[in-house]
Amino acid sequence: MLKSRKDVERVGEQTKSGLSRQKVRAMVCAGTGCLANGSLKVYEKLRELVSEKGLLIDLDMTQDACGEAHSGESTAYGIGIAKSGCHGFCQMGPLVRIEPQGILYVSVKPEDVEEIVEETLIKGRIVTHLLYHDSSQGTAVKTEDSIPFYKRQYRVVLANCGRINPEDIREAIAMGGYYAIAKVLDEMTPDQVIELVNASGLRGRGGAGFPTGRKWGFAQGAKSCRKYVICNGDEGDPGAFMDRSVMEGDPHKIIEGLMIAAYAVGADEGFIYVRAEYPVAVTRLKKAIKEAREYGLLGRNILGSDFSFDITVKEGAGAFVCGEETALISSIEGRRGMPNPRPPYPAAKGLFGKPTIINNVETLANLPSIVLKGDSWFKSHGTETSPGTKTFALAGQVVNTGLVEVPMGFPLRDLVFEVGGGTRTGRRFKAVQIGGPSGGCLAEDQLGVALDYESLRKVGAMVGSGGIVVMDEDTCMVEVARFFMQFAQNESCGKCVPCREGTKQMLALLTKITNGEGTKEDLELLEELALAVKDGALCGLGKTAPNPVLTTLKYFRSEYEAHVFEKRCPAGVCQALKSYSIDPDKCRGCTVCQQACPVGAISGERKRPHSIDAAKCIKCNTCVEKCRFGAIIKE
Repeated sequence: MLKSRKDVERVGEQTKSGLSRQKVRAMVCAGTGCLANGSLKVYEKLRELVSEKGLLIDLDMTQDACGEAHSGESTAYGIGIAKSGCHGFCQMGPLVRIEPQGILYVSVKPEDVEEIVEETLIKGRIVTHLLYHDSSQGTAVKTEDSIPFYKRQYRVVLANCGRINPEDIREAIAMGGYYAIAKVLDEMTPDQVIELVNASGLRGRGGAGFPTGRKWGFAQGAKSCRKYVICNGDEGDPGAFMDRSVMEGDPHKIIEGLMIAAYAVGADEGFIYVRAEYPVAVTRLKKAIKEAREYGLLGRNILGSDFSFDITVKEGAGAFVCGEETALISSIEGRRGMPNPRPPYPAAKGLFGKPTIINNVETLANLPSIVLKGDSWFKSHGTETSPGTKTFALAGQVVNTGLVEVPMGFPLRDLVFEVGGGTRTGRRFKAVQIGGPSGGCLAEDQLGVALDYESLRKVGAMVGSGGIVVMDEDTCMVEVARFFMQFAQNESCGKCVPCREGTKQMLALLTKITNGEGTKEDLELLEELALAVKDGALCGLGKTAPNPVLTTLKYFRSEYEAHVFEKRCPAGVCQALKSYSIDPDKCRGCTVCQQACPVGAISGERKRPHSIDAAKCIKCNTCVEKCRFGAIIKE
């Protein structure tokens, strides 16, 4: 039980001492992506082989559950094997980091484990074929910080992800965890904490970018016998996994951030709202909260102060709209997740009618570093109006998919081509969807935009939660807009008419256009509807739902016009607009395609060129799949 700031520091030093008994340590990524690729089998086999050799040493062998050193075994040395959170480089998982050398092995399989144990963990040699190979230079890269994916990143929120065991509070404390709340309780008043956060310029990382300190000030000034703080971990954007990775990889940082927020506004109860589709995150958060209680870091009179606080994990059912503050509050209260008109804002009247502060995972995870390092340090990264860093989830047709953290204002072009490695298909870059379904699609001409709130807003996009989907030239932008509109329509709670009916009608128009049935009037109506929904929807999610439509109309209008006026899909994606014919110079008259066609649209004599009746063809692509000579032309 930790009763003071000195106790926290003591556990941190003792844990560092215990970890130093591990002369070499293998950290196996146990984030969701690597787990899906079999990293747990790699971890289990590593432990098995090292244990068989009598070389395994865990932190528990040098300390008890409260961080106290064991006198009898504290001089033991050996090999440590531990699970970690997401390393970020999802494309190359499962990942294994060897410390203290900093060696990173990629795409590790269970059959590689014996070689890792014998060569690296015991003999200290590098297994070259397991290193990342930089195709641009044709060389094997030994350490993480030399890999292009990591080179230009600056990690604050993700600093511990991949470097600690997220299921052991002692490792979090050894990396500075709970030092910030100890400092706050020991040295600062709630007013001073809010002043610090205001001075740092920290803005909400959930999408809107509202100044965090100002929001806290509203709740602090509200008169009420009860106040609440909520961590919004309801990450529902397609292609986004930033919050999930932080919750899985460093849950104690989120708990500490929530504690700092609670102290500042005068709350004694908090909630972490996370969707049930994140089972790993839910399990680790619950374990972290249990550990924090056992150590006296949650509960009554924390660290000998007058501050009392506890946290409950609330699992959501996965409704996208519950990422909106008032809908999230409704869900915690046991009601259907639907937004409410504002004002009153949650800071004045929120959960159970009491003043409530809601911050997303990344916002809270920034707070410990701001407290320990100061506002000037935080503002030394990013831009003047958007200080600090931002995490982004790179997905889609990009070489390096994964989780990155870069300073605000980082060029979009560099993120896609330097960190992301460009398009993985080798085809020309076409667009990037940024900010999830509430964001916008930007073309190659907009790649020079800086990744900050103001710059993205000017080009019709938004930072959002940080999901980035890269698309190449084989992508149909009209179909992309239809996909995101279908998502928005499916996830609409239906409370307000503009969103409920507007998204439905926009989806119908987009479907009509991709089916080759669109008209000039449909294009005009689509844009008119999009602007009406943007202006009239009740909540922020409804207001931003038209963004993919508006930005694709702005930057890719020629594709819409090709669909409408030429009845042609330039990318060859829209099934209804495809046309099939047979190249007579390549056709051998083998009749395979003719026999395979389900509607008898192909005719011709054996050993003579065949033809396709366009009126009968249902564009099922069977002929293309069956032809061995590449004679089918698809346009």
